[in-house]
Amino acid sequence: MPRRAGRRPTPGERVHLYDLWFAAIAALIAGYLLLEGFELGVGVLLRALARDDAERRVLTAIVAPVWDGNEVWLIAAGGAMYAAFPAWCASLSSALRPLLLAIVLALVARGVALACRDVRPGPSWRRGWDVVTFFGSLVPAFLWGVASANVVRGLALDDRHLHTGTPRDLLNVYALIGGAAALLLFIFHGAAFTTLRTSGELRERARRLSRQVGGGALAATAVFLLWTQAGYGSAASAVTGALAVLALAGSLALGRAATARDGRAFALSAAAVVLGTVTLFAALYPDALPSTTDPAHGLTAANASAAPDALRTTTVVAAFVLPLLLIHQGRTYRIFRRRVGTRRVPA
Repeated sequence: MPRRAGRRPTPGERVHLYDLWFAAIAALIAGYLLLEGFELGVGVLLRALARDDAERRVLTAIVAPVWDGNEVWLIAAGGAMYAAFPAWCASLSSALRPLLLAIVLALVARGVALACRDVRPGPSWRRGWDVVTFFGSLVPAFLWGVASANVVRGLALDDRHLHTGTPRDLLNVYALIGGAAALLLFIFHGAAFTTLRTSGELRERARRLSRQVGGGALAATAVFLLWTQAGYGSAASAVTGALAVLALAGSLALGRAATARDGRAFALSAAAVVLGTVTLFAALYPDALPSTTDPAHGLTAANASAAPDALRTTTVVAAFVLPLLLIHQGRTYRIFRRRVGTRRVPA
């Protein structure tokens, strides 16, 4: 296991603008995975939860109005990384190209499936798009975990910060466990969201499934975060990792309670996703992309950042754009906050 190139700042040291942008990108990605996570989970569960076409239309209806708005968080995170850390963005896009390409294609396919599913009434037509939705949700859910784990673990970089490894190197054991943890966590998150947003038998079925998958999600997440802490962690990541596991355990406990507490269970599953993401960034900091070949070849938040003037300009722009993003997102979820049943979804 290579040593990190970056040095963690002491409490009395000055916080630079690139440190704040590192935290901002972590927040944007955590927000994206929080919102995208339950969408992906619902997509994976589309065929398992629904017993007929009417119930599948319900599951589609609870994510279709918000999925494109949720993708804005990913675009914002990518734009912020490109503006504030151009070297980091370039190295990541090069090293993780196979994973990112597969994720983008799957997300596009899922978006097309959600838009086209109910254009025609034929059962074979809808069944085909449901299959696309399933794989368009399964692939990103797994690969986001694989990609995140590889960033924390580090990649084979040369002195120009270019990736010298092969795509097969990305499928190491630690990354595969990260992918499994992300997939199970998102499925659990999606089941909690379905329980919150649906009614009747579909809601009860989602509650039962969340209990069944919750134990696996808790075990996989705990193993992955423990490995992260043991190999790459800091004091901050130890705290957030423990809180993530506790939040997930709390959500599972509420889902198993005799009295339904759907809102609290979903809030805790959302907290687990956010805290798990923050744990990875806390373990990574102050590095941006470690090198497994030579620590000196790695990227840190300092040497990967843009020029100070560019960072200041980006900060001013973000001060105007971010509130608009939050207002739009909040308004969308307020409009579509009611439970959905088969009677409320047209055939």
